[in-house]
Amino acid sequence: MAAPAKRGKNEPAPRPIIVKKIIAEAHGGHHGGAWKVAYADFVTAMMAFFLLLWILGATTEKQRKGIADYFAPTLVEMKLKSAGSNGPFGGDSVIAKDNYPHRATQTGSKSLTIPKDATGGASEAAAAQRLRDRVRFGFLKKQMMERIAKDKNLAKFAQNIRFTDTREGLRIDLVDKADFSMFAVGTDRLLPQAFVLMGKVAQVIAGVPNGVIVRGHTDSLPYAAGRSVNNWTLSSGRAEATRKALADNGVPAARFARIEGVADREPFMPNDRYDPRNRRMSVTLAWSGPTDDANSEAKLADSDPRAGSNG
Repeated sequence: MAAPAKRGKNEPAPRPIIVKKIIAEAHGGHHGGAWKVAYADFVTAMMAFFLLLWILGATTEKQRKGIADYFAPTLVEMKLKSAGSNGPFGGDSVIAKDNYPHRATQTGSKSLTIPKDATGGASEAAAAQRLRDRVRFGFLKKQMMERIAKDKNLAKFAQNIRFTDTREGLRIDLVDKADFSMFAVGTDRLLPQAFVLMGKVAQVIAGVPNGVIVRGHTDSLPYAAGRSVNNWTLSSGRAEATRKALADNGVPAARFARIEGVADREPFMPNDRYDPRNRRMSVTLAWSGPTDDANSEAKLADSDPRAGSNG
C-alpha cells in the first residue's frame, strides 16, 4: 500500500468525505380514482332520469308527440329483392338487370316512410277547417240566444238550451225541466211553445252547411208491463218529430246525417237518471269535411241583418 503523499507546509488539511445514506420509508400506494368516475356516471344518469320525469310531467300529450316526431328519423326502406337489395356490394352483379316490380314505369327503388303528422298537408287543412267551424259555431250560439231573448214568449226558455263541444261537433241540447216539457207526456207530439222554440233553432242552423244529427233522449222511468211502447220507441219517435219540425222551418232534408233514439243510455244527469233534464233533444252540428261549401261563412252572414256593420 502506497503511503499518502506528504502534505506541504502551507497546504491545508484535506476535508473529510461524508457519505449520507437516506433510506425512504415505504408508503402505501396512492388510492385509485376509478370509483369517482363511476360515481360521476351514476350522478349524471340520475340527473338525466329526473330530467326525463320532469319533461313527461310538464308537457302535454301533443307536445310530447311533437318532440317524438322531431327526433324520429325519416326511414328509407329498400323494396324486397329489388336492385341493390342483396349481394356483397348491394347488387347481383355489375351487369345484372334491375328487379323492380314495374320496370316500365318505376322511377326509383326506394320508398319513403314519413312519420305521422311530421309534415303539413291534410292534417293542417283539417285543423284550419276545425278552426273555421269553431268561429262559425261561436257566432251561431250568440245569434241563437239573441233571437230567443228578443222573443218575450221564449226568453224564459233560454236556460233550457245548452251548448257543448263534442267529438261529433257542436251539440245543442233542448232540455226538459220540471216546469217545462217539449212533448206531451208519453208521446212524440211537440207542444206549441216547444215547436216555436224549435223554429228559432232551425232559423239559425239553416244558414250553415254543417251536417245535422238529431238524437232523442228519455229519462229512466219505465213503462207499465205489456205495453207496446218503451223508452227506445219514444226517443226514436221524438227524434223524428224534431227532424220534421226543423225541416218545416227551413233546414234542408239533405243536411240530416243521422236520426237516433238512444232512450236513457246517455243521461244528462247521470247521478239521477229520473231527473226531468234527462228528457231532451240533441241537435248536433257536425264538424265540416273537406267538401263543404267554401262560401258557408257568407251564407251565415247574409242570414244576420247585422252582418257587415260595425255594431
